[in-house]
Amino acid sequence: MAKTKHVPVRELSPDTRIKNFEEVVSGYSEAEAVEEAKRCLQCKHRPCVSGCPIRIDIPGFVKLIAEGKFIEAGLKIKECHLFPSVCGRVCPQELQCEVKCVLAKAGEPIAIGTLERFAGDYLNKMKHHQPLELKQKTGKKVAIIGSGPAGITVASELISKGFEVTMFEALHKLGGVLAYGIPDFRLPKEVLQEELDQLEKYGVKIEKNFVVGKTATIDELMQEEKFDAVFVGSGAGLPTFMEIPGEYATGVYSANEYLTRVNLMRAHIAGAKNEIMYGDAVVVVGGGNIAMDAARTAVRLGAKKTILVYRRSEAEMPARIEEIRH
Repeated sequence: MAKTKHVPVRELSPDTRIKNFEEVVSGYSEAEAVEEAKRCLQCKHRPCVSGCPIRIDIPGFVKLIAEGKFIEAGLKIKECHLFPSVCGRVCPQELQCEVKCVLAKAGEPIAIGTLERFAGDYLNKMKHHQPLELKQKTGKKVAIIGSGPAGITVASELISKGFEVTMFEALHKLGGVLAYGIPDFRLPKEVLQEELDQLEKYGVKIEKNFVVGKTATIDELMQEEKFDAVFVGSGAGLPTFMEIPGEYATGVYSANEYLTRVNLMRAHIAGAKNEIMYGDAVVVVGGGNIAMDAARTAVRLGAKKTILVYRRSEAEMPARIEEIRH
C-alpha cells in the first residue's frame, strides 16, 4: 500500500528567506527522492502522462529514480525536453500531471515536479550531458527571435532535426521571462544558465544584444543572411495597466519593470546603476504568479508592510498554491 503523504520538501524558514534571494525550496536528497519515487503505483493506464503537455514518460523516469538510476532518469526526461531542472521548478505540475495521479484521490500525488527537478539537478551536478541525437543536416537555416521558453524549445527541437539554428536575443542574457521575470528564490540564475549552455553545445548559434527590427529586419535576415524560415518567440512583454488615476506616478512600476530591474539588472545590489525605489509600504495589484513574485521580492527588499490587492477571492487567485503559501 503506497503512502498517502509525499516526502516533505525542505525549505528555508521565512525568517531566513526574507533576508536574501536564495532559493526557498531545497529539493530532495538522493534518499528522499528514492523514498518518494517508490510511492508510485506504476499505473498501466498512466494518467499522469495524459496531464503532461509534452507527454513525458513520467512512470518511466520515476521508476528509474526508485531504482537509484538517477542519470538514466534524467536522460529519460531529456528524451522529451532539455530542461528538467527548470521545468521541475516552474511548471504548474499541480494543475497538470500531479492532479491526474491516482494517489491524489486518497491523499497526496507523487511529487512529480520535485522528482523531475532532482533528476535534472543530478545530471547537472554530475556534468552528465548526453549529446542530442542529431539527424542528418537538412541544409536549411532557421532564425529564432527571442530566447525565452518558446525560443529555446523550438531551437532544441530544430537543431535535433538537422536544421542550422541561430537565436537572436535583444537583451544581454538568454532566457527571456525565465531570466528577467522569475526571481532567484524560485529559479536560481546558475540553474537556468546550466541548462541554457547546452544549446550552444548542441550547435545553436547565439546572437545577444540583437534587436530584430532595428539591428536587422526580418526581410534582411531572410534575404541577406539567407535564412529559410524565422520563428518569432518575442514573448508578451508589454504590461497591462488599469487606466486609473496615479498609475504613472513616480514609484509605480509595472511588474515587468520591477522584476526585470531586480532579476536581470540586479538593482537590489548596493551601487547598482539601475536603481529601484524602495518603500516601507508596498502594494501589489494582482493575484497571479507574477504578483506573488513581486510581493515576495518587495519583502526581501525591506518593505515593512507588503499588501496584495486582488479583485476576487483568494480561492480564485490564479497563482500556484505553492506561490501563495510562500
